[in-house]
Amino acid sequence: MLSLSLALFSLLPLTLTSPPLPVSPPPTSPYSLRPRQLPSFPAYNDDIFSCPAASWPAASIGNLLTPQLPDRELQDILAEIDPVRIEAIITKLVSFGTRHTLSSQTDPVRGIGAARDWIAEQMRTFAAVSNGRMEVTVPSYVQPADGDRILFPVRISDVVATLRGSVDPGRLYVVSGHYDTRCSDPNDFECDSPGADDDASGVAVSMELARIMATRRPAATIVFAAVAGEEQGLFGSRLLAQTYRNASVNLQGMFTNDIIGSSTADDGTKDPYTVRIFAQGTPTTESAARARSRASIGGENDSPARQLARFVVGVAENNYTQMNIAVVYRLDRFLRGGDHRPFLEAGYTACRFTEPNEDYAHQHQDVRIENGTQYGDLIEFVDIEYIVRVAKVNGAALWSLANAPGSPSNVTVNSTLLSNDSQFKWLASNETLLAGYEALWRPTNAPLWTHAIPLGNVNTATIDLSKDNVIFGIRAVGKNGYASPATFPFPG
Repeated sequence: MLSLSLALFSLLPLTLTSPPLPVSPPPTSPYSLRPRQLPSFPAYNDDIFSCPAASWPAASIGNLLTPQLPDRELQDILAEIDPVRIEAIITKLVSFGTRHTLSSQTDPVRGIGAARDWIAEQMRTFAAVSNGRMEVTVPSYVQPADGDRILFPVRISDVVATLRGSVDPGRLYVVSGHYDTRCSDPNDFECDSPGADDDASGVAVSMELARIMATRRPAATIVFAAVAGEEQGLFGSRLLAQTYRNASVNLQGMFTNDIIGSSTADDGTKDPYTVRIFAQGTPTTESAARARSRASIGGENDSPARQLARFVVGVAENNYTQMNIAVVYRLDRFLRGGDHRPFLEAGYTACRFTEPNEDYAHQHQDVRIENGTQYGDLIEFVDIEYIVRVAKVNGAALWSLANAPGSPSNVTVNSTLLSNDSQFKWLASNETLLAGYEALWRPTNAPLWTHAIPLGNVNTATIDLSKDNVIFGIRAVGKNGYASPATFPFPG
């Protein structure tokens, strides 16, 4: 359970202060949805905090942030997410009986090989209408037996659909789900393991977004992946992450959708309008010196992953997605892991989406009835409308990332002077999309950005607000109104 302050803060909106994107009223939902209740600004009001000092400093520099709503093209993308198609994808994946990593790779109707081939075939149909912008590959390697969950050498295959960016194709964003499954015994590769929620739901999000975006032209490249080997040790995602790292790919954000198919807990608790996003703190790949610097200036809560999570709240928590986004400040749940981890270990920025409440009778279980309780990850326990809304969150985040400039790099704050202002500099960019920059700030105990200060197209700025009292970030703003995730400044 999230703490009260974090749970409330994770529902507060963000925005950019650059020229607003053209928007239309959100469409009327075909479903019976309860209204989403969002707290009002300011983000640090006394109703949320018990300590009056929490609203300090009472500065008014910059503009209060409000949500960045989707423009017309993004509205159309979100409206095209089809619950019928998502259900059909999950139904088909379940029909393969098992998708265990060690199951048959040659049987045409049962096993992980049949599932792999079907996913690749579907992705190729999406690519066929992309005018050559989308390419589908099936990278693979043979994983040797490891004495643990790989009982014998097995081929690990990912299905990867890459939609090349029209302006900045060298900058990538990835969304993935894993298509392998397991039973109660992680090494039983013959039992039926339908994996409807874990993780046909996540694969369905990747595939449906690939279908919809294949006909469009994002500025940066978007990758839609279905990876294998997750249940046996994150092997497929590690293959993908290391492939990008070995090629020095400029990958600026990755999302894994894993167990996003239902919001009902084992006690019947329902929260169908919330999705969790897990965001790691201090990167494990940081040097010891950088980690010490981060700790000394209170930057533990401003890792790249947490900046990405804040970005998602700002662009995807609105009435077009009909979702609240609960930012959880940790790598993952207790005793669990996910496909974002290999990307983080490769030095990339990555987060995990997961449903708010989990029912462990429907995860990693043999299909059976025991003491009147149905066990097993069956499609009957999946909420298709909920998956549609999670897909909209992903779609809003990916499209907003890919059409904004990249995040600023080499951002520093001058720490050589004792002063009550803050001096910043960063690497100038010649990106075609770039219009200028903004400085974001928030009180040190606020989890989300609260203010933005327009700076113009410059690479230095002096702000009349003390770096000792607030948290700062610098973000790039595009000519189209889209803005990047913020970059946290280190002393320099």
